[in-house]
Amino acid sequence: MNPLSNCKNIYFIGIGGIGMSALARYFNTQGVVVSGYDKTPTELTHALEAEGIKIHFEDDLTKIDKEATVVVYTPAIPANHGELNYYKDNGYLVVKRSDVLQWITENAFTIAIAGTHGKTTTTSMTAHILRHTGYGCNAFLGGIASNYGTNFWSHEKNVVVVEADEYDRSFLKLAPNIAVITAVDPDHLDIYGTAEEVVKAFGEFSDKIKPGGALIQKKGTHFITNATNKNVFTYAYDQLTASFHTINLKVVDGSYHFDLVHPKGVLKNIVLNMGGLHNVENATAAISIALSLDIEEDKIIQAVAAFAGVKRRFEYKVKTPTKVLIDDYAHHPEELNALITGIRSIFPGEKMVLVFQPHLYSRTKDQCDGFVSTLDKADEVILLPIYPARELPMEGVSSEMLLNKMSLTNKKIMSKEQLFDWAAHTKDKLVVMAGAGDIDVCITKVQEIFTQKA
Repeated sequence: MNPLSNCKNIYFIGIGGIGMSALARYFNTQGVVVSGYDKTPTELTHALEAEGIKIHFEDDLTKIDKEATVVVYTPAIPANHGELNYYKDNGYLVVKRSDVLQWITENAFTIAIAGTHGKTTTTSMTAHILRHTGYGCNAFLGGIASNYGTNFWSHEKNVVVVEADEYDRSFLKLAPNIAVITAVDPDHLDIYGTAEEVVKAFGEFSDKIKPGGALIQKKGTHFITNATNKNVFTYAYDQLTASFHTINLKVVDGSYHFDLVHPKGVLKNIVLNMGGLHNVENATAAISIALSLDIEEDKIIQAVAAFAGVKRRFEYKVKTPTKVLIDDYAHHPEELNALITGIRSIFPGEKMVLVFQPHLYSRTKDQCDGFVSTLDKADEVILLPIYPARELPMEGVSSEMLLNKMSLTNKKIMSKEQLFDWAAHTKDKLVVMAGAGDIDVCITKVQEIFTQKA
């Protein structure tokens, strides 16, 4: 029996996380009493509170919901957390976010987008196309869709679009009808141990596709899948042998114009008003899903043109003739490389200053060479100290380690306060800020400084 069938109260430990908050919003729309804990207030927790969800920010047993039918926690919560251990020790049903997603999606037509990068934008594009065209879906996103200002929406149609997260092997709980795999690069090696184990997990995810379903994978991704009862397609923006690929790509006033070749013909005159060549590729994946659902081509084209992007994914924070500030969540070498390539395609010849905050000591250590070679592609690099998230420091692993290995001459490390002072005096036009930690707080301040100067 599905534990959610009689759920009246649900409690979230780590409710402010992007994935957890989407679930909280889902249950809130279902009439369930939703409450939770998080470490610090954020813009997202404020939004949840405004929607009627009760949240507190202290590990305090007097503030928890003891009537909770289900307790959901994120793996980022420390093992010694008082509230988590109270629920575990007193017989409550305590589960991870992935378990809840499994229960929600097991009886739905599920479209799951996985990949070590690109999945948030692709998921958001897909859900937006289905919503904008009237096809309809329930959406669980890993970012805030700019069109709607949320990471979740509901629909009476029993179709779910969900971001399938590989962290903690969460995506192996899902059994999609359509699965997309955007990338299979080494990441989360603190969980998987080796790059080979990452690849193996993506193969296991592809085996979860329901019989008669479809796998749409980026051309060039390699993993072993044992299931033979599914349709397999490939996509790419620049490889003509892919099942879905773009042609006639050009940049017009900062937007991408292209045609898309698919197994049944050519979809012409597509306009994507979002920066980054990698987002052309993400759009190709999203469009391929829409085409496989037999959505009308004209409606797909209109939906893509109306897509306003995702918060912190190639997001313009300032865009004037004299100053451009771009914010991006990139925190893996391949993501940074895609970001830099995309910026070069739109701003050819413009000096690029990249402000980067490394995320996790383990990722910085494991991906050191990749970070160094990618950071060297910028014209100037400013590194912030590593954002530790759930980790303790590792000896010898720091932003200085990256700086010392870079070949680029114009490079430096700054504190947040030094960054703000630099921003107040710089004459550089194009500034890109990237990272998955608390750099978003810095971006807000830098945006204020640049706006005042404009």
